[in-house]
Amino acid sequence: MGNGNINRDFMRGEKLLWSGRPAQGFFLTSRDRLLIPFSLLWGGFANVLAFAAVIGDGPVSTKLWLSLFALMGLYIIAGRFFVDAAARARTEYMVTDRRVIIRRSGFFRNLYTSGHELLPSISLEEGTRGRGTIKFGVRSNRRMSGWTPALANEPQLLGIDNAQQVYSILQKARSDCRRSQ
Repeated sequence: MGNGNINRDFMRGEKLLWSGRPAQGFFLTSRDRLLIPFSLLWGGFANVLAFAAVIGDGPVSTKLWLSLFALMGLYIIAGRFFVDAAARARTEYMVTDRRVIIRRSGFFRNLYTSGHELLPSISLEEGTRGRGTIKFGVRSNRRMSGWTPALANEPQLLGIDNAQQVYSILQKARSDCRRSQ
């Protein structure tokens, strides 16, 4: 992945205004303030129950079900951070004079494009040191989006550097698109 093939997604005459990638590696969102304590409680409880069931004399079906819950607990405690980092490592963002393009390759391959005039709203969640997330007013009903932000169905530029500057570029491009219609 890289900027070498970036033009393959462009329409004739379309101009690149900005391109970037999400934050790499371990990345926390504002939702993690609630998700981390919940995951430790739920996952810890599930793992204690599973361990007790496995060493106990209960039926095999109970042991299997509780082992499944234990695996889910391990995912929400730690695994989700690895999946999220892997998805973000294969994601790139582009803002052109006409559209927003979000391309993810690999196992979670996805391509999202939307014309600026079709975006219902644009919001900026600013973080520290100029990093932030820009969300495009489409809400997802997909359950993984809270646990693994990089896999959210709702389009977003997640954890980008110079978020305020990119937000301004998007606002101007959106305004220019509306004026030219």
